[in-house]
Amino acid sequence: MILRRTVLAAATALAAATAMTSPASARQRAVKDARTAPLRTRSANEQLAALRERRITSRELLEQHLKHIAKANPQVNAVVTLDADGARAAADKADRHLASTGKTLGPLHGLPMTVKDALEVEGIRTTCGSPALTDHVPDRDADVIALLRDAGAIIIGHTNVPTMCQDIQTSNPLFGTTSNPFDATKTAGGSSGGPAAAVAAGFTGLEIGSDLAGSLRLPAAYCGVYALRTSRGASPIVPTRGHIPRLPGWATSSDMITLGPIARTVEDLGLLLDVIAAPSPADRAGWNIDLPAPAKTKLGQFRVGIWADDAYCHVDAETRALLGQVAKLVRGLCATVDDSTRPVDFAESDKLFQRLMYATASATSTDAAFAADVAAAAKVPADDPSGLYLHSRTMRHRDWCVADEARQELRATWDRYFEEHDILITPATPTAAVPDQTSTPAPQRYITVDGQKRSYYDQTSWLNLTSPVGLPSLVLPAGKTDAGLPLAIQIIGPYLGDRTVLEAAKQLAQRLPHPAQPPTFAT
Repeated sequence: MILRRTVLAAATALAAATAMTSPASARQRAVKDARTAPLRTRSANEQLAALRERRITSRELLEQHLKHIAKANPQVNAVVTLDADGARAAADKADRHLASTGKTLGPLHGLPMTVKDALEVEGIRTTCGSPALTDHVPDRDADVIALLRDAGAIIIGHTNVPTMCQDIQTSNPLFGTTSNPFDATKTAGGSSGGPAAAVAAGFTGLEIGSDLAGSLRLPAAYCGVYALRTSRGASPIVPTRGHIPRLPGWATSSDMITLGPIARTVEDLGLLLDVIAAPSPADRAGWNIDLPAPAKTKLGQFRVGIWADDAYCHVDAETRALLGQVAKLVRGLCATVDDSTRPVDFAESDKLFQRLMYATASATSTDAAFAADVAAAAKVPADDPSGLYLHSRTMRHRDWCVADEARQELRATWDRYFEEHDILITPATPTAAVPDQTSTPAPQRYITVDGQKRSYYDQTSWLNLTSPVGLPSLVLPAGKTDAGLPLAIQIIGPYLGDRTVLEAAKQLAQRLPHPAQPPTFAT
């Protein structure tokens, strides 16, 4: 049963926090605890500052992370492949370089990181949770991994995913299930459940996740960390070659997938974005990625849309209360707030997204499997809702072109909306983290919202507003339930407005309750 507090309790707790009435003693205790805690518990920016100033070596910081993983990871099962020897060699090399030259290798110099087991890492087993890839050891880094290495990051190993990233919770036959670090009976989300859980549990300060259908943001919302789905037009602003799926060796990826950062602070999201927002290697001779500065510098200057609930995907009482308190907070800063905003038709947007998603997912089907889908689709009437999956998966190229035209029209609708608004705030999910259902067959899974059974896939409906149109969207922790489960909101911005979304999130985060930490964080 999903744990929930009363609307009154939710409103009271968040109102107190957002009004910045937290006792000074609590902040003083937090500062004192931070001074005595291991450096690995601090933000990535703080860890990097300590490395630059030689208050700690990369090897020492790495050993802190490895020790914590060894002790606490068995409870969470977020980190599934370790390359401790390779990481130690890289950390020692970084330390020697800094000692001999006085210069860092790059903006992530010496920082230990894990990465999602969907991103190929040279010399490290990369499986995407698939038995078919059990022995897959790439001989080349994914483009984004090469960017991390060039920036000086130390790759520790891989974090868990559902098989071929095809679920919104995280489990596979090779490595088992990743638990939510706040409550082992709840899901960590998927497909970036391992990455989000690893950041929340303190196994790494930064992670790279991928997002097609909320795969980056859903786990962040459930695990109480920050994540950014980056902008995507005809091409992504973060290169995707080397992401599985598609299959190893494919040069292309889905036309909606993006890669993005996961972190424990908004500032750390920005740090990693600056590293990974880059053209693919083939394009770098011709152009650079130069994202615009934030549209505004103060939260009170923003024109804010608030879309708190919708009949197409109702949220629960505590999430509605959370959105109400966020709206009150923003109004209190004198921002312009439009809480009757409805930028697009939710149902039509979601149906279009599903059609495009099913179509792109068919690319790596075997010839035999695709032929079977075509035969099955022919038996279902075109106007039968139950045939949406099959008809979308097997659509003709002309039909895809028509759907793509609808996508471009939807993008234009969003463009017009952001001529009058700077950001849109929505729920991230209908509820806090739901029970893990990895042992339940997919057709039997469901979630419960205010006592009502709902589709299992409603978990990502709010997140998928941006997926077909490539808008930047950021999930940030904004409160918690009485049982300690994180609650999150989503901030959406205009195309290429990634820095605007980051700036709004940074200022909101300063006024919202400090994100909760799971017991495994300091174990």
